Amino acid sequence: MSNDPETKVSFRQLLSFFIPLGISASLITISHLIINSTLARSAHPEIIIASYALPFSILAITERPAILLRQTCSALVRDRVSFRAVSIVSLYIFSSILLMGALISYTPIGKWVFFYLFGVDDDMLGPMIDVYRVLMFVSIFSGLRCLFQGVIIFNMRTKWLTIGMIVRLLVMYLVSLYFIKTNGVTSGQVGAIIFLSGMMVEALMSFLEGRVLLKKIPEKTPEHTIERPGQIFQFYKPLLYSSIIAVIIGPAINSFMGKTSDFQLSVASFTIAAGLTQLVQSFFSYIHQIVLNFYNKDAKAVLRFTIVLSCIPVLLLTILCYTPLGMWFMEHVMGVNERLMHASLNTLKMFMIMVLVFPWLDYGNGLIMLRGETKVMVWSQSANVLITLITLTLCIAVSPGMNGMIGAFAQSLGMVAEAVVVGLVLRNIRKSGDRSPFHMKLNSRNE
Repeated sequence: MSNDPETKVSFRQLLSFFIPLGISASLITISHLIINSTLARSAHPEIIIASYALPFSILAITERPAILLRQTCSALVRDRVSFRAVSIVSLYIFSSILLMGALISYTPIGKWVFFYLFGVDDDMLGPMIDVYRVLMFVSIFSGLRCLFQGVIIFNMRTKWLTIGMIVRLLVMYLVSLYFIKTNGVTSGQVGAIIFLSGMMVEALMSFLEGRVLLKKIPEKTPEHTIERPGQIFQFYKPLLYSSIIAVIIGPAINSFMGKTSDFQLSVASFTIAAGLTQLVQSFFSYIHQIVLNFYNKDAKAVLRFTIVLSCIPVLLLTILCYTPLGMWFMEHVMGVNERLMHASLNTLKMFMIMVLVFPWLDYGNGLIMLRGETKVMVWSQSANVLITLITLTLCIAVSPGMNGMIGAFAQSLGMVAEAVVVGLVLRNIRKSGDRSPFHMKLNSRNE
């Protein structure tokens, strides 16, 4: 690591890199708002929205392997040779996603998933499969945009992520208007088409900008040793495994909510509080990219920047929880009744633990990825799931009347456990003189 004056990084540089990333992450929530508000205009909104929501929950799982290409590319691509290695890996990933999508869409497996796993009625089975037949291609275009966004991020052109997201939202809005003004909203497939249209445009913009930047980077950087798909897989697979493990958390919390004193209040208050927390937290979800791109240039500047950023989400949530603004927002903006408002605010207070820890977990994960130690993330995510499940079990047994607060408290403690594992590993690596066997293996030319 170099910290000489020539490689000092200013706070302004970090802000100009980070703010477009934060804005693009925050704007994602608007894309879902466009789709939901469009589907709500149908003659039978409950049925139409449900026929879209359940296939979308499967997309959230199948899209994850494609999204991880952003971190992989940003961390490992430094020349065209390493990009070609990542591209080969991405072809395997896209092929697997398409195969899984085809099995769900065109074989009895899909009927089994929706009928037995989600428990849908026979009359909803066909419409849901039709929706997923469109959504399965969203994962491909999402992966393509993430692949080239990794190149864009490494080249410090993060404004293009914000531009791409704005254009994507504009396209989605125009497609939404087309359906509203012409054919009408007659099925959940409309939502899938809107989503796919926006993702295709964002992927195209990322591809065009990424290709321009690839022409400017060297064919081979002598000191960069990433050359083969096998090296990429060593970095990528632990990220994938940890994401698969993390999928357990959401369904587990929803399941335990059914054992609280008031199931409907628990689910509603947890959903509202979790949504607000995600809205606050999403802007700060790219701290790992700051670490990946600037830590080796100026570690102290990155640390100071993280300290400043980590205070903002806690401050925002404190204002919502402990000032009249929170009650006004829930009553007048979200339209919730007084009982649900107080339950949601109490649940939101529990999420303050998670908001306090998250920036530092993301900072630690950035260091883990920078060192090539992504295996650690499998263990840290496992700790998260284990502590979440233990906390849910104990709280339900001791105090089921906490309702939605149980889910928020469990999710927060799970994230604390994840951060502790990451922190302990980083401390041990530092004590050993920054020697990391896995990192050396990843960068070995002779493997």
